[in-house]
Amino acid sequence: MCDVEGSVERHSHGRLVIPSLVLSRLNMTPPRNVVGFLLIEIGVTFGYSVGVMGQIRTSASVMALIFALLMGVLSVRYRHKILLLIGLIFYGVSAIGCFVAPDYVSMLLAYSLSGLGLAMVSPMSFALVGELLPLERRSSATGWIFAGSALSSLIGIQVIGYIAGISSWRLVFLGFVFPIALISLIVAYIGIPSEPVGSASSVGEGYYLEGFREVFSNRSAIACLIGTALSLASYQVVLTYGISFYRQTYSISPSWAAVLFSGLALCYIVGSLLSGRLVNRFGRKSLTVVGYLLLGLLTVFFTVVPVLWLSLVFLFLCLVFVGVGDSAANGLTLEQVPRFRGTMMSTYSAATSLGAALGAGLGGALLLRYDYRVMGMVLGGFGVVSAMVYFFLATDPTRK
Repeated sequence: MCDVEGSVERHSHGRLVIPSLVLSRLNMTPPRNVVGFLLIEIGVTFGYSVGVMGQIRTSASVMALIFALLMGVLSVRYRHKILLLIGLIFYGVSAIGCFVAPDYVSMLLAYSLSGLGLAMVSPMSFALVGELLPLERRSSATGWIFAGSALSSLIGIQVIGYIAGISSWRLVFLGFVFPIALISLIVAYIGIPSEPVGSASSVGEGYYLEGFREVFSNRSAIACLIGTALSLASYQVVLTYGISFYRQTYSISPSWAAVLFSGLALCYIVGSLLSGRLVNRFGRKSLTVVGYLLLGLLTVFFTVVPVLWLSLVFLFLCLVFVGVGDSAANGLTLEQVPRFRGTMMSTYSAATSLGAALGAGLGGALLLRYDYRVMGMVLGGFGVVSAMVYFFLATDPTRK
């Protein structure tokens, strides 16, 4: 570990490591926010309902799931920085593709490329946290990375609303999503050490599948993956359908929807940073269980109560505890298989994509057949089950 820390200190731009990782991973939020905030308008453009248009999120999640499994192998062969940079390029290409998409199928394919970016950027950013930072700093860094993604939503949703107001959702992809990907690419290239000590490139070819064997022979690691998938499925009620729920159920205007979106991002930031400060006292597992249990319960509450202000209270509390749970769960997963962090975090990314695809797909199907209340109750139950999986099956290797 001392050698790793020394490599960061010797790097001329060592102070940019954490900002680079924060900026890199926040690329997952702009395309997701555009779809979540403007799903109705995108559906009008192509002539499809909210439930059908929500499937472009499903396609991106499926793409991320498939490629994340491949990343488990690539992370053993190639340096994590290189894989992260390639992922950022995919985000930029996806933004341009969405801008020019002439029909639903083209939009689905172009947006799916953001799934490739997610599959590469997210696991590599956290793997680099494990490589470049000592144990006592990892929880704080993880909290900042999650908070940075939410900060992108807090600020970005106002930009999205403004650009969409003066032009259309297409220009949002070109004028907002693409520039963030480009800036992140430049900063990451400069700010992350070129050859971090202990990088995956130093492992021989015979070890390509060893990481998978270690991950899937570890009961706690498997529990983390299952719990993550279930929590992400539950979270899709907010991420994919939350804004549309309030616009259609309570007839709130797009401008108020933007304010709501920013409020949710702020709550998530509070939860993420709070988790980073509390994890050394209460432990990663305990915070994960509490965070995801309340995610599931509050998801049910905010979709079934018939009063707007009470629904919003439940929703804001939900986002605080999601922030707590996500940061703690990521830190818990990162420590499961220290020898193969790249593979562990790639399978973690696959689990998040599986959960997002399941939640978005099932949520859309429930909306087409039933309503938002049924969707909230079903997917909210996934969050409760996620907490139970972590409680009974996961262990924290950093605590005795």
